[in-house]
Amino acid sequence: MEISIFFWPVVGGASIGLAATLLERGVGRVAGVSGIVRGLLVKDEDSAWRWAFIGGMLLVALGARALAPHTLPVGSLPTLSGAVVAGALVGLGAGLSNGCTSGHGICGLSRGAWRSIAATATFMLCGVATVYLRRLMQQGAP
Repeated sequence: MEISIFFWPVVGGASIGLAATLLERGVGRVAGVSGIVRGLLVKDEDSAWRWAFIGGMLLVALGARALAPHTLPVGSLPTLSGAVVAGALVGLGAGLSNGCTSGHGICGLSRGAWRSIAATATFMLCGVATVYLRRLMQQGAP
């Protein structure tokens, strides 16, 4: 078994935790990406840290791509229309649950917030159901 099977997920998880901690300690905000982007779209006056956070995410993604190109094959990228629809659905879900997967799943769970535990369980169950249904549709019902 290759060491990179364990190395990259650990580096990624530690980086996400570090970024969430630095944002909370430095700006006093939760690292909920949907809320960060929403603040940019509604022209929030406090947008410098939002741009820095999103820019940092993009730079890290490009760096990871350069260091380990096999981790994100080009063929796995969604179409623009698929990305827009997926983004809109995530935004809708984030609005309905008063937070997104990153806000609830990373920051809320680490604080032991019951609302985040319920929201994250819902996200996970919906994800499992979606994968199951999609595979069923691809293979055809028995």
